[in-house]
Parts: sequence; C-alpha cells; structure tokens
Amino acid sequence: MVVFGIDPGSSVTGFGIIEQRRGRLHYVDSGFIRTSAGLPLSDRLVAIHDGLLEALRAHEPDAVAIEAIFRHRSSESALRLGHARGVALLAARQCGYVPFEYNPMTVKKSVGAHGRADKKAVANMVQMLLGTTVKGPADVTDALAIAITHCSHARFPLAGGTR
Repeated sequence: MVVFGIDPGSSVTGFGIIEQRRGRLHYVDSGFIRTSAGLPLSDRLVAIHDGLLEALRAHEPDAVAIEAIFRHRSSESALRLGHARGVALLAARQCGYVPFEYNPMTVKKSVGAHGRADKKAVANMVQMLLGTTVKGPADVTDALAIAITHCSHARFPLAGGTR
C-alpha cells in the first residue's frame, strides 16, 4: 500500500509518500510547496493546488491522508490554513481520492511521540521509523507522519479513501 500524506499550510505545504510492505514502512518520496507571503492568497492557493496535483499524478498512491482541522490560537491563521486544506482536499478529489483525515494528536501518538510533542520530536521519530534522513522543512516530516498514521490506523486501508 502506498500512502500520500499532506500537511497543508498557506506558506509551506508538505507532502510525503510511504509504502507499507509486509508490515514494514518504506520511504518513497517527499517534498514541499513553498509560496511567497507577498503573493495574493489566491495565487498561493493555485500554487499549492497545482503542486499537489502534479505530485499525486506522479506517484498514483493507493490512499491519501491529510491533517484534520484543529483549534488554532489565531482565527486569521486558522482561516488561511482552512484555505490551504481546501485546495489540498480539492486536488486529492480531482485525482479520484477521498482523503482520510487525522488530527495532530493522533498523528503524534501514532509515530511514537507524545500528544504534545514538538515538530523536532515528530521529525526524529519519523526518520527513525523510515530509516532515512528526510530533507526539507518540518512540514515534510509532518506529512510523512500523517502517511504513517494512516498505515497504522487503517483497518481496511483501501476502503473509502481511494479512487
């Protein structure tokens, strides 16, 4: 099973692809889409959408998993995140996927960190689980953690989340 994880953000959207074979996790690929804060939000959203479409089409995963909505200290930040999540969900759906959603606490616990772990702790656990050094911003390891979470939580990995 190949899983495409997405960590949406209006500045940086991370994605990570892993494969689960015979109960073991294998790193496939990862990357990120960085947008400029100086651009209008609509242009940033187009860049996120187009970048995710390209990556999804290149990898043709079996399932897509994305970070679920969570509470945020700033309503403005939450709104920007919601926009980024929306275009990520749209890109997945346009490629024929119904994404699985996991909240941040579930993701952190799934990779072996505690529910209040910081990004560095999550990155360390992801790299240990995958046996590789992951390059790029924390959004990339967060996306891989979301993909790992799907592998550990999906009883029927392909039901409801695929094309």
